Amino acid sequence: MSAQTITVTVAYGSTKHSITLTSQEDGTGPTVKDLSDALNEATGVPPASQKLIFKGKSLKDMEASLSSCGVKEGCKLMMIGKRNSPEEEAELKKLKEIEKSVEQTAKKLETVDGELTGLKNGFLAKDLQAEALSKLDHRVKIAAEQFMKILEQIDAMAIPENFIDCRTKKKSLVKTVQVSLYAFFFLKGTFMF
Repeated sequence: MSAQTITVTVAYGSTKHSITLTSQEDGTGPTVKDLSDALNEATGVPPASQKLIFKGKSLKDMEASLSSCGVKEGCKLMMIGKRNSPEEEAELKKLKEIEKSVEQTAKKLETVDGELTGLKNGFLAKDLQAEALSKLDHRVKIAAEQFMKILEQIDAMAIPENFIDCRTKKKSLVKTVQVSLYAFFFLKGTFMF
């Protein structure tokens, strides 16, 4: 099945942007989120600050396909929103770097979880399990320490009240780390089998 593309024109201020989107790998058409992300690239207006309007209606459901909203090839839409200041963009860039660290550390925990499941299912001889558990325990502790350092790094960031996108991103990162630390404590408890 070949990928379908759709090109729409989006008016933002006095400029018009021609945006071409390709259907998803699973065959579904482009979503409102796909359009929002493309507009972020084209205009610098972050998705959280965008308001997309088509035929007088605001497109709010980011997971909705454009076709379900009535958007077809050649349609015209309008976007309202403002770019972040260069200072806020700099802070957002720092937060995105921290987000990469969070994702990498979370992947390490997922790997440990998979190996622990293998041990529980008896994929390793009994006489080697104690040493393997010790090594896994060490890796989990390192990941937890990395998460704590990340939390300290996030906490050290002084973000002004008016940097709404930064404050939202910071809050989201803290929550992600907390969930991962919860997973750490859950993993820690499963080492006793």
